Amino acid sequence: MSTEIKKEIQLEIAHVLFIDIVGYSKLSINDQHAAVEELNQVVRASEQFQRAEAASRLLKIPTGDGIALVFYTSPEAPAQCAVEISRALKEHPRLRLRMGIHSGPVSGVVDVNERVNLTGAGINIAKRVMDCGDAGHILLSKHVAEDLEEYEKWRPLLHDLGLCEVKHGGRVSVVNLYDDQFGNAKLPRRFETVQKRRRRLRWATAAALLALAAIVAGIALFSRYGGRTTLAAPEKSVAVLPFENLSRDPDNAYFAEGIQEEILTRLASIAGLKVISRSSTQQYQNRPRNLSQIAKQLGVANILEGSVQKAADQVRVNVQLINAQTDSHLWADTYDRKLTDIFGVESEIAIGIAESLQAKLTGREEQALAVKATTNPEAYDAYLRGVAFQARFFSSFNHRDLGRKAVSFFERAVQLDPNFALAWARLSRADAMLYFSRSDTAEAAEAARSDAAKRALENARKLQPNSPETLLALGYYQFWVLQDYRLAKTTFSRVSKLLPGSSEVPYALARVTKYEGHLDQSVAYYEQALALDPRNVEVLNDTAWTHAMLRQLPAALKLYDRVLDITPNDPNMMAAKAGIYQAQGNLEEAARSLPEINWPFFPWHTFVTKMTQLRLERNYGELIRLLQTRVAQFHFDLETDKATDEVVLALTQHLAGDTAGANVSAEQARNTFEEVYKDRPDNLLRLEGLSKAHALMGKKELALKEAERAVILVPRAKDPLGVPSLEENVAVIQTILGENSGAISTLARLLQTPYDSPMYPFALTPALLRLDPVWDPLRSDPAFQKLCEEKQP
Repeated sequence: MSTEIKKEIQLEIAHVLFIDIVGYSKLSINDQHAAVEELNQVVRASEQFQRAEAASRLLKIPTGDGIALVFYTSPEAPAQCAVEISRALKEHPRLRLRMGIHSGPVSGVVDVNERVNLTGAGINIAKRVMDCGDAGHILLSKHVAEDLEEYEKWRPLLHDLGLCEVKHGGRVSVVNLYDDQFGNAKLPRRFETVQKRRRRLRWATAAALLALAAIVAGIALFSRYGGRTTLAAPEKSVAVLPFENLSRDPDNAYFAEGIQEEILTRLASIAGLKVISRSSTQQYQNRPRNLSQIAKQLGVANILEGSVQKAADQVRVNVQLINAQTDSHLWADTYDRKLTDIFGVESEIAIGIAESLQAKLTGREEQALAVKATTNPEAYDAYLRGVAFQARFFSSFNHRDLGRKAVSFFERAVQLDPNFALAWARLSRADAMLYFSRSDTAEAAEAARSDAAKRALENARKLQPNSPETLLALGYYQFWVLQDYRLAKTTFSRVSKLLPGSSEVPYALARVTKYEGHLDQSVAYYEQALALDPRNVEVLNDTAWTHAMLRQLPAALKLYDRVLDITPNDPNMMAAKAGIYQAQGNLEEAARSLPEINWPFFPWHTFVTKMTQLRLERNYGELIRLLQTRVAQFHFDLETDKATDEVVLALTQHLAGDTAGANVSAEQARNTFEEVYKDRPDNLLRLEGLSKAHALMGKKELALKEAERAVILVPRAKDPLGVPSLEENVAVIQTILGENSGAISTLARLLQTPYDSPMYPFALTPALLRLDPVWDPLRSDPAFQKLCEEKQP
């Protein structure tokens, strides 16, 4: 399988068709084989299947009693494929299939035998949608149906069924796809049961509704005269929905993304406007039908829709500004330009929006909007590509390849136009973020990354020292590279005056103040960011995380519920919510919140929640199996990530009483840490990993020396959240080696300190002390028992 397909598995939104054979388990073995063979024959004969496979834009995942087809072409592809399969079934009357379709994120790995193991919300929800149907049904998630409604040919074929209950009490909104030539028009059995129940309830509630009418009328009068229950959206507020790519080449999508991003940047500089950030609008489709609902969710009065068509050296940009409450068009325009003359379009559109909403521009704002960043069309094209990759990198910090791609395109832009200040500023930010994410393990490579960020920043400052983008780059360099939080906070505060409508600035201030250790102040900045970016999952998640580090667990739970309203059944967010329940000591609720996913192949923070659950349940066998699978098959970006998993495996084997196995795993981890960091003896990851490995190997003096050195190396003022995590490592090692009084003293401090635990999803709590077998050697000590009894702060 090609490298390209591997990246798609990890990074892209997929359009999934899930198929299974109804009644498969009741068939004989021979009949099962025959049914699967017949299914493969029918599926492979589909024109849509053949077209996607020929273009290498299809993944095929066998599921035993069916197949999952993962398309990377268009939202129509799985629906069209399902229709073709359904029609072909007339020639195969014994083959009874049901199908479910959903579009969403997927992730996974490709093993050494080139087998695909795929999971994620895209595939999970497609299966749950399918489970709601019977033989012959083609069921779609509501999300997919809304996409298809944009095409006239699909509208008459879509029949809304409403909500269907699925696993763990969840619900999915389902639409039936059929006509007289394909599909199944009959109501699925699950919905028949629900409708019967509703008919019974309807009569029972009629009298109660009449009685409530008077109360409702009273409430309505109170709402009218006693005050409004919700605030109206500001008249001068706007959300820019994703621009539609009308180019024949789907690879030109970056151009539409970049144009939208640049328009938002310019709008954010206009103080008289409230502008919703891209992260909150990207989840909506192009030209949706429910504008009033979207506007209400985003807290705006107006919506900007647009499209971009790029062909050769010609570009057409269409925009229309709509009042979402009245569904009236306030302004529209079409810009036909050559690539050599495209550079001022974003500013013209921003000015058109401001004038339509009667937001008066200051002289400084007019001057800033008049600046053209470059006159080189090739440089501008490379810049827009970089912007698209950088936006994805910002929203998915773990995917370092996205950051590297952004860097390469920004480097191309400044090579073509060395005076392109905006590209230099973006290049500095991308390099600084890669440095901060520790994408380079070698010291020389890490130093080169830091130097590259500094060099790009210096070029931007020479060209445009006071532009918002240059100052943003300066703030991120101070934050991510210099780790000078005071300077970074000063710089970002200055940018906030230049970009009053940008959520990125309060978000940056929230993170800086969090790293300073001022978590209460950080929460206030997060709330400011959410006012401009209310459906940004990253900001909501970070805000919840900050509350969790403060051990404000109910507040964190509410925020995770908001995230799950936006991304239902997202496995990472469900796991995060489970982590809150673990911190409260509610293992039953945590288990109910944990999703059904292929755990070894999920990101580390999500996997930590599953590990914590199994360890707290003392299910060592299952935890060891998952860790061994992850170590053997997971695609690690860095060798040290694998070594970290080997240390956790060694600790689990130690808890299970497998001393020999623990010694082998610890020795493997030790060898990796020593090899990778042989020229960097004081690297914190090296010291933390080696100290735990040596403790599990019984090397007491060496383990304590390394763990304590890691704490000494970093001043607490420099990293107030990171130092306690190093102290937690010391407490674990002290416990393993029988230094009980020292461990209890360290734990007492940690319980009063906000921090990001390396061993738990969030911070240590008394409930975790009570439940975790890691602390079993301390249980007889009265001082430890007192810690376990302390209530949450």
